[in-house]
Amino acid sequence: MPVAIYPGSFDPLTNGHLSLIQRSLKMFDRLIVAIAVNPKKTPLFSEDERRALIREAVQDERVEVDAFHGLLVDYVRRRNAGVIVRGLRAVSDFEYEFQLANMNRKLAPDVETVFMMTGEDYFYISSNLVREVASFGGDVTGLVPPNVHAGLKAKFAGKK
Repeated sequence: MPVAIYPGSFDPLTNGHLSLIQRSLKMFDRLIVAIAVNPKKTPLFSEDERRALIREAVQDERVEVDAFHGLLVDYVRRRNAGVIVRGLRAVSDFEYEFQLANMNRKLAPDVETVFMMTGEDYFYISSNLVREVASFGGDVTGLVPPNVHAGLKAKFAGKK
């Protein structure tokens, strides 16, 4: 089976992301969780922190955690992968993801995009929402892995 790449900011990793990772491993022998580094954004967790949080939460030798700059399709080709995995939470995600998938197909016709529906337990979770709730001291237990929960508490300690 081809190697698949699951790209995203993962700032922070959520249980929705974990669900997609686990489900992807049922279809692919190897999965690269690729942290998209965007110099125009200021993430809560650094690239190294995100790598460490993902590695700790996903302890499966078939999963590699990496990061990339630039175009996703260029990274996919460098890694000799054939598939991009993307999650869809709601209808609102579809239009944006549809545009990205078609642009990627235009740039790299040999790369396929696979869409996976997020499970009903996680469809409302986004990294942005988790960060916002955590920043106000809200309880994000069950929305993120325990190590990410601890990381969020540490980031926002004393900021309530």
